Amino acid sequence: ARGRPWRRRRRRRASWAEALRGDGETDKQWRHRRLFLLRNAGELRPDGAPAPDPDPDRAPDPGPRRQPRLQRLVSYSLAWANHVFLGCRYPQSVMDKILTMAEGIRVTDAPIRAPRDEPVAKVKKRELSSSHG
Repeated sequence: ARGRPWRRRRRRRASWAEALRGDGETDKQWRHRRLFLLRNAGELRPDGAPAPDPDPDRAPDPGPRRQPRLQRLVSYSLAWANHVFLGCRYPQSVMDKILTMAEGIRVTDAPIRAPRDEPVAKVKKRELSSSHG
């Protein structure tokens, strides 16, 4: 019995994503970042290259570019994971992009962090109260 084509594609895409796991990523972080990658892979082939152009008359892509679409996707996935798990912030255009790409991905056990200005304000308040007391 032959396997279903969509299952073969899913397995290839999953194995392609596994190669992108970072050495220091926990299982929890990787599980969510992998989902981000797979949901946003779109027309990328399982090897990470863009899907071939269906127009045979179009000139081939010039130059040995190193899969810029894949690099961009990996960068967005890392920025999203850093935002969710480490509390990192990025320029608003990047935040808008990664949050849109992550819509529907539920991370229920991510750390809860205070706004980045809050600890500074508390330290300043403590310094003021101790210097006047």
